[in-house]
Amino acid sequence: MEIILVLAIIALLIGMGTAMMRGVFGDAQEANAKADVRALESSVMRYRTKSGVFPTTAQGLEALLTRPATSPQPRSWKQLIKRPEDLLDPWQNAYNYRFPGTINTDSYDIYSLGPDGTEGTEDDIGNW
Repeated sequence: MEIILVLAIIALLIGMGTAMMRGVFGDAQEANAKADVRALESSVMRYRTKSGVFPTTAQGLEALLTRPATSPQPRSWKQLIKRPEDLLDPWQNAYNYRFPGTINTDSYDIYSLGPDGTEGTEDDIGNW
């Protein structure tokens, strides 16, 4: 009987520990997305400095990875993102970019749709 009681307590502790760790992993993904957004902001500013213009919404963040084929053409271009995976958030969705921004109306918006993958919800993570 004592062995069964000990096993039940161990199972309970493991279950509680697993439940607590889910929150830790979610926090880590959100922190990673915030860091990615800051890094993408820096790359967009470097793009503007080098090219003279911000990428358009249609060109998107892909303009940091491959030279845009559409207008406005950058006067000078350098690859600022090395891998396509760097444009994906921790939930494997593409980071979004808008110029001009709807939240940052005087500049641009860079954001992740967050864990729910739905735009406009409170879990969106952006440069605002």
